[in-house]
Amino acid sequence: MTPSPTPRRGLQALSTLALAALLAACASGPTPVAETAAPSERNALPRSFGSLALSNTPEATAAPSPATSQDEALGAPELEDSLRPGMKIDLDAPTARNDLWDRLRAGFQLEDLENEGVRRAEAWYSARPDYVQRMTERGSRYLFHIIEEVEKRGMPAELALLPFTESAFNPQAMSTAKASGMWQFVPATGRDFSLKQNIFRDDRRDVLASTRAALDYLGRLHKMFGDWRLALAAYNWGQGNVQKAIARNQKAGLPTDYESLRMPEETRYYIPKLQAVKNIVQNPEKYGLSLPPVENHPYFLTVRIDRDIDLETAARLAGITLEKFKQFNPQMNKPVMLAAGSNQLLLPYDNAKAFALNLSAHRGPLASWTAWVVPKTMHPSVAAKQVGMDENQLREVNKIPPRMLVKQGSTLLVPRSAKRSEDVSSHLADNASISLAPDVPPLRKLKIKAGRNDSVTTVAARYGVSPAQVAQWNKVASGAKFKPGQALAVYVPNKPAARSGTQLAAKSGKAGVSSKGGTRVASAKSSGKSNGSAARSQSKSRGVTVAAAPETAVRASIKR
Repeated sequence: MTPSPTPRRGLQALSTLALAALLAACASGPTPVAETAAPSERNALPRSFGSLALSNTPEATAAPSPATSQDEALGAPELEDSLRPGMKIDLDAPTARNDLWDRLRAGFQLEDLENEGVRRAEAWYSARPDYVQRMTERGSRYLFHIIEEVEKRGMPAELALLPFTESAFNPQAMSTAKASGMWQFVPATGRDFSLKQNIFRDDRRDVLASTRAALDYLGRLHKMFGDWRLALAAYNWGQGNVQKAIARNQKAGLPTDYESLRMPEETRYYIPKLQAVKNIVQNPEKYGLSLPPVENHPYFLTVRIDRDIDLETAARLAGITLEKFKQFNPQMNKPVMLAAGSNQLLLPYDNAKAFALNLSAHRGPLASWTAWVVPKTMHPSVAAKQVGMDENQLREVNKIPPRMLVKQGSTLLVPRSAKRSEDVSSHLADNASISLAPDVPPLRKLKIKAGRNDSVTTVAARYGVSPAQVAQWNKVASGAKFKPGQALAVYVPNKPAARSGTQLAAKSGKAGVSSKGGTRVASAKSSGKSNGSAARSQSKSRGVTVAAAPETAVRASIKR
């Protein structure tokens, strides 16, 4: 948002260090930093951060003495979780030191399931302690937030364990069915729950957005079926399939509970796996396993951004590796985070504070990338030349495979320049897409008539195309034979003719080429000698002359 002039006048009297502190603390505070981007409504926004609350007292704003530490000069910053506004984070509070696993266990509500599937899953996990260790360590980053959201909705705490069985708490997980993220949303269901999927980001991998969507979906399914086991089965199998299975049992006079329905093996095993994870959390020692200690406070904080920022820059300012940064912000498809699309990033507790302080002191550009809409269909090499970057880099960052053209209206990520220096607009951040087309010569349609003994194979060989193409164009089987004189269509590259737009060089053979009026002319066999004459035929319907000479030059009709 645009800052008001009154705070600006007040801030000008502050020291440089105090100004940095206030900027890190307040999203509405202006920042007089130098920018490379051209002025615009978006680029006029301040760099702001919404997760840090720093004291704003006269003592805090006074210039520090040499003996005063920076933290003391800033007034002992307190961290606030923007997911729980107004609640300060105190890591020394008694509740913050509690065991999060105990909090999770206290929220279990579902009736235990006991069957062979549960025992099989327990044995599988017990035999893989290293796998369980990696899975639970990954989960410890996100578990506090998920438990908070589950409790807000009054749901069973067992639902917080679902990412263990869905993805082993891996936000980058992708299934063969294209389900993505730790909650494993397929594209269509993700869109149904407002998970944006475009060239810049995939919110199915977003920690906060996917958790919100998953719990929304589970809540809807529970309302639909009135039973958590059926809701979980529908989450895995699809609500329509569960409804059909219930209808079948109702028609047959059978029970309609989870264990009575006929369903795929994967779904049948889905709830037993969840029960096995629950049992392990309840008593890990029983299965020869251990759980990493997880304290009862946020592992990460949200930091709001108002400007585009490269992922590498954000990681450097936070004092963490790019790999670790991506663990908390896995939704990004490109090396830049767009403020107009994802206006907040997640950082570990300590790094959130460092990020805000370092960013407030940062001078110079934050992002080296921007979006460019392709004005016309072009080859990637042409696009790369226009935006001043290497073709291989353009292909890599925009995932353009070989032998493809970029179609008009596509959005590409390109380096910023004097001509392209603004942050990406909200419209592009939410709706950008890329469309590709095969890089092949334009084709033109030839109307021909089959010769004696012609087949799909012989026609394909004559025109240098595949039998499958000839079969597709003429809606016949790939092994089909043609009757003499049968009308056919083939498509050939649109090369300019030597004399006129309708003159072609045809291969010698028995097949004729028809004018648009339908006249068939058989080409003469090439003997290597010139007889000085040519067979000529006159089209009755259009009066078009079609010549068949020893050089087999003929006039053909072409449908473009």
